[in-house]
Amino acid sequence: MSTPQQHKTSSNNPADTKRFHPRNIHNQSYDFPALIKTLPSLADFVSKNVFGNLAIDYSHAEAVKQLNTALLAHHYEITGWAIPEGALCPPIPGRVDYIHYIADLLEVSTDSSAKPIRMLDIGIGANGIYSLLASQCYGWECVGSDINQASLNNVALILEKNNTLKQRVSLRHQQNSHQIFKDIIKPDEHFNVTVCNPPFHASAEEASKSHQQKQHNLNQKKTTSSLNFGGSADELWCNGGEKLFLKKMIRESQHYSAQCDWFTSLISKNENVAPSMKLMRKLGATAVKEIRMLQGKKVTRVIAWTFR
Repeated sequence: MSTPQQHKTSSNNPADTKRFHPRNIHNQSYDFPALIKTLPSLADFVSKNVFGNLAIDYSHAEAVKQLNTALLAHHYEITGWAIPEGALCPPIPGRVDYIHYIADLLEVSTDSSAKPIRMLDIGIGANGIYSLLASQCYGWECVGSDINQASLNNVALILEKNNTLKQRVSLRHQQNSHQIFKDIIKPDEHFNVTVCNPPFHASAEEASKSHQQKQHNLNQKKTTSSLNFGGSADELWCNGGEKLFLKKMIRESQHYSAQCDWFTSLISKNENVAPSMKLMRKLGATAVKEIRMLQGKKVTRVIAWTFR
């Protein structure tokens, strides 16, 4: 089937191998009959593709939302997941891959009693996906921060529908868009790890061009004014783009080096890896890592650094 991370409709061919983390339960094709049993409304978006296999149209935003809702309910017992119109709709298999690799970094297992973990989710967004998955897969205590109060309000609604998650996930509003950790990490507070999916683009124009390219890749005959699979300005772009955001995060992390074991972030542009790692070392990081996640034909990178 198509690789969920790439949101393509090109195949549902069993010969296409998705090579996620070994603990990623999405290494096999989706069991659509089981997912439809969990979420009957998904059936309206499922049909046979050119290979004769059940699939959805990944260019259809509502279809992707329905698939996500079904996956979260069926595999992770997360009910009532929903996002506002226009919010970023994350590919579940790729997002949980990040969490599994972070667990490897921390040398912890799925046995939540073995080592209690506290995770800070920078820019949790309206979907809350990293905190939700980390809590359900590993039992971690998660703190999610965001500069968008509406996004936090939406995650709060999801938590209200899931009592276990409500006990493990808390939310904090970052009121200063120029700060990342300041006023979020409290005095004498300790985290084992931070995660982040930074805004990729440097401007709305750049984000729009990316959207148009995605539409072309999906063989869309028409484009729309909304970005592919949603995403607000806060989620998709910021001044200076990913490069400046990472620079700011790395510099600020130095001031909280005693309060966090590992800092990590997804990184979308390969050209941003080397300068980011150079800055980490310059600021005194004692260990720097690039974690490469192979997801189908796509390579996703995570950078990790520690001052401890």
